[in-house]
Amino acid sequence: MGRAEAPCALIVMGVSGSGKSTVAKALGERLGWRFEDGDSFHPASNVEKMRAGHPLTDEDRWPWLNAIADEIARVCGRGEHVIIACSALKHAYRDVLLRGRDDVRFVFLKGTKELIAERLAQRKGHFMPPGLLASQFETLEPPEPGEHVITVSIDETVEAIVDGIVRQLKLGATPKVLP
Repeated sequence: MGRAEAPCALIVMGVSGSGKSTVAKALGERLGWRFEDGDSFHPASNVEKMRAGHPLTDEDRWPWLNAIADEIARVCGRGEHVIIACSALKHAYRDVLLRGRDDVRFVFLKGTKELIAERLAQRKGHFMPPGLLASQFETLEPPEPGEHVITVSIDETVEAIVDGIVRQLKLGATPKVLP
């Protein structure tokens, strides 16, 4: 199996509670790439809305998605690498994030509503209340093969999930050295 050219950005996506941040951080450590939590790109109004238990509208999401896309463009333009945890639930959202780029890959963390609800119930201190999980699944448009996606099941350990992602990326055992 040959090594593939590393994408400049990986977007670890899925519904709230699927493990995006945990997996993205671990993947960043494995590859030696910088990790960014997509939540940090939300305007304060979005965070307050979610904290109050109200799902975001598309109008709420466009500035957030564009801010992430701007960061991806900046990082890729500098020849660097980044892993971003971002829900990216709809095809249209992923289109905004990609902006037609072919050097960005999505990593879809796929899990059952029951498993994710159990994880959310145990999570403390996050602004996304478990009650919004249903709206996340209603919004989710699972990525299709043409969307530069790697799909992994979340019913394994974080280490096994990261192993599976690295294997599917075909980057080999040693990541591309960063400048």
